[in-house]
Amino acid sequence: MSFGKIIVLLLGLAIVAYAVKVELSGTAVGNPEGPTQAKRQLDNVRVRAKELERENQKNAEEMIKKSDENR
Repeated sequence: MSFGKIIVLLLGLAIVAYAVKVELSGTAVGNPEGPTQAKRQLDNVRVRAKELERENQKNAEEMIKKSDENR
């Protein structure tokens, strides 16, 4: 390879590396200001799952109570 081709190759790699750095900036470090959208969504799912568990438990207890009253 000639010296000119090596320079062009290195400049191309530098440009690609810079573009990747710009696109990925902030993705690995996280946001210190607050939770990310994905974390908030996961937290919302967890809260809703707990609510559903409580509702199901309440319904099951009511059904048991009604079946005991019918006997």
